[in-house]
Amino acid sequence: MSETAAPAHPSIPQEADITAALGRRSIVLVGMMGAGKSTIGRRLGARLRLPFLDADIEIEAAACMSIPEIFETRGEPYFRDGEARVIARLLDSGPAVIATGGGAFMREETRNRIREKAVSLWLKADLDTIMKRVKRRADRPLLQTADPEATVSRLLEAREPVYRSADLTIASRDVPHDRIVEECIDALRARLCAGGPAAQPTTDG
Repeated sequence: MSETAAPAHPSIPQEADITAALGRRSIVLVGMMGAGKSTIGRRLGARLRLPFLDADIEIEAAACMSIPEIFETRGEPYFRDGEARVIARLLDSGPAVIATGGGAFMREETRNRIREKAVSLWLKADLDTIMKRVKRRADRPLLQTADPEATVSRLLEAREPVYRSADLTIASRDVPHDRIVEECIDALRARLCAGGPAAQPTTDG
């Protein structure tokens, strides 16, 4: 007795479409502090049913101290070396959504690893948006300066040319988080999936 054949092209939700196309690769969120990498990453992971990993939290767990303590007692070069090791380990652990610290993508070795084992997504935030968000937090070692806004402006100028090499760019701005997540989903599907919607440029509106 023959069984009924399954449809040749079952309807697959776009989230499943994306994870199937990713295979063993991860999605890595890059961008400045305050761009929303952790907030958006957590929601994106939930949508795609992938683990969400925050590289900064993993660094603190590995070092048994907070990031401000690492900067204060060991210095930034020590932190950056540890950061590179942790991100390499996370990339080797299978598909996930990974939020990275603002300076992680600046290291060529880390960029190359991300290129090989992940799809990178730059959450692009402007100076005003970043300052509005980071002034609520006192745990940003790079902002312990006399003029935090000038520091952020300098970091943006140095980092944005490197962030532009990410696979995808989404404008991070003051709209509902779910709207940003939806734009991330659309961009990932357009890049990864045959027949996905054409990529649309993001606007700041």
